Amino acid sequence: MNNHFLARQQLIKQCMAEQNLTALLVLGHENIRYLSGFSGNAAYAIVTQASCILITDYRYFERAQSECQGFEVISRDRDNESLGHCINRFLPANSQLGFDAAFINVALWQQVADELSSHTTVAVQGLVERLRMIKNEWEIAQIKAAAAIADEALAQTLPYFKEGVSERDLALELEFRMQKLGSEGMAFATILMFAERTSLPHGSPSNRVLKEGDFITLDFGAVVNGYRSDMTRSYVLGQASTKQAKIYNTVATAQQAAIDLIKPGVHCIDLQNASQRILDGSGFGDYAGQGLGHGVGLFLHEQPFINSNCKHILEVGNVITIEPGIYIPDFGGVRLEEDILITSTGYEILTHAPKPFELEL
Repeated sequence: MNNHFLARQQLIKQCMAEQNLTALLVLGHENIRYLSGFSGNAAYAIVTQASCILITDYRYFERAQSECQGFEVISRDRDNESLGHCINRFLPANSQLGFDAAFINVALWQQVADELSSHTTVAVQGLVERLRMIKNEWEIAQIKAAAAIADEALAQTLPYFKEGVSERDLALELEFRMQKLGSEGMAFATILMFAERTSLPHGSPSNRVLKEGDFITLDFGAVVNGYRSDMTRSYVLGQASTKQAKIYNTVATAQQAAIDLIKPGVHCIDLQNASQRILDGSGFGDYAGQGLGHGVGLFLHEQPFINSNCKHILEVGNVITIEPGIYIPDFGGVRLEEDILITSTGYEILTHAPKPFELEL
């Protein structure tokens, strides 16, 4: 068995014992992959102190058998056995059953819960996610590989950033190159916008064409073995105006103010506050985006979430983004984002694409 998965299974069992849970129903696909190795998206996992069970169906049974580590794989006949009945087969009598509450809709849970009435069900959130915050060497290597693909894909695409090209065409070019370089797909739907549309923090590419003097924002990522990268770059085509340059320099300074503080033991709120002070003092504070960053791994946005309510203290093995932004409606915006690993001596930036603000015509 892969020791990574065995260690994770033992850790989650310890967490369950601390919360007096007899069993845990894992429903989030990323959480299931983290514990078992199964990369499909039609499965449910049951963990007890004595066993680990993965329930899927005929479509994924063979794949699950080949990928799962430390889990017995069960193929449920969906036509003849309900999900609740199947889950019940593998639970100890009168279980205190925790379930991954963030990953199931109300209608399905009501149906399942009716068939688990002999057990006590307890909604839990973040049990597996807290383990996922600390990446091991293998996980870090996958994120680094995804970041390297994104770096190279951007380098190959930048020569196409010329007048007359559309947002949609550039996004497709970038995505094609990432997949050609080995990405399993997109870490998320690529964000790529020009001019005043860059004031949309999460806008979608359109047929808008690039013109001299336009802002450009692109936010994108690659995927390797399920692990994601997440990087944002902002440019202007040609010479920037005084206002454009001031916005960019403010965001870059705010980002660096947070990065300079990063090391184990630092409160995430201190990163948020350091960045926010720069933004607030720039004259653009009213247009600053909320939240400074987030964890990244099997899921694009995972714990810790770096915002004004964050209580997390940085630990070795955390991988976070730092991504301040300024978004001015009807004018445009700038966001800069890096993926950063917390190390024993401080930090390592994993995204290496250069950040020249002005692109040559």
